[in-house]
Amino acid sequence: MPILPGLTGDAITTVTSHNTALAMGSGAVDVFATPALAALMEAAAVNALDAILDEGQTTVGVHLDIQHLAATPIGMSVRAEARLMTVEGRRLTFRVSAFDGVEQVGVGSHQRVVVDTERFMSRTAAKVR
Repeated sequence: MPILPGLTGDAITTVTSHNTALAMGSGAVDVFATPALAALMEAAAVNALDAILDEGQTTVGVHLDIQHLAATPIGMSVRAEARLMTVEGRRLTFRVSAFDGVEQVGVGSHQRVVVDTERFMSRTAAKVR
């Protein structure tokens, strides 16, 4: 199935003591961590492609440019959305955003590249030989 602009995906998490800035070492406060926001946005992009990729294919993240706009406290949910904007060969560019129950908490862009899973893992494993 062709990969075309307009595909969307989302991912949801709840802020817990495990994904706060304090727990992840990215700050000294108990609010949703920027690294956790980045991972959630990447997950939304991955989810956009789940049903589209051919067997034996996956994508790997190669660029992420985000702004963390507002803090989210423990107990609230955060939902990330990804919309595929451009397809340039194997390179896919997404617009990503995230919201808690009150406001938009993140925005940015994310690029992924389609790879053959077996070949990718074989080349990666060769680094430790």
